[in-house]
Amino acid sequence: PQSRTAPPPPVLYYLSGLTCSDENARTKSHFAAEAGKVGLAVVFPDTSPRNVGIPTEDDDWQFGSSAGWYLDATVEPWSKHYKMYTYITKELPSVIAGLFPVDPIRRSITGHSMGGHGALICHLKNPGMYTSVSAFAPACNPTAVPWGEKVFPGYLGSLDAGKAYDATELVKSYSGPKPSILIDVGTHDFVLTTQLKPENFSAACGEAGYPLQLRMQPNYDHSYYFVSTFMRDHVDHHARAFGLRYK
Repeated sequence: PQSRTAPPPPVLYYLSGLTCSDENARTKSHFAAEAGKVGLAVVFPDTSPRNVGIPTEDDDWQFGSSAGWYLDATVEPWSKHYKMYTYITKELPSVIAGLFPVDPIRRSITGHSMGGHGALICHLKNPGMYTSVSAFAPACNPTAVPWGEKVFPGYLGSLDAGKAYDATELVKSYSGPKPSILIDVGTHDFVLTTQLKPENFSAACGEAGYPLQLRMQPNYDHSYYFVSTFMRDHVDHHARAFGLRYK
């Protein structure tokens, strides 16, 4: 807050992608200047539990450490610690509200790649929890791509169980407030056609009557150069939803 009497700032949760920790976005996304201009607090969770004693947790960059996929695992040995969905939607907001002078109610969510997937599903599974939502190059329909074929059976026991954590499937039955979703994807993203499938999510949103702004950015890739370029647009998207103005 600007002063001790100013209202506490709303919180934007930024969920990072595969192989990342909380540090990647904090150091590469150029978020601080933009968030500071509107008085928005930003929280960067880690992407998985760490060092929990599972022998294979560090063997695969797409599964295990740095690859929690923002779900609650039901298959042992992952089910004991890999509860990222509950962590993001319940545990972490409670901790943040207890430690920092932020608004405990007003929150929004965004993310990149796996984190974009996380942002979409956390919103769609919790109508009204988030004032606004956006994503950079999200995995939009993971049950239909190789990532989901690996991740969901490993964490949940089957690919079909992954539909509970698939934005394209969730939006079909979504009922609740419909804040417009902003998604940016680079046309030269190396996993655009094989893993992201934004066109599937766009079609599902159209059929469900859910407002979506999908922007295909010419010549951009999957990197943090892409994320940092459009960070201001995403901060502005969330700031407007909160009624915040640039200082």
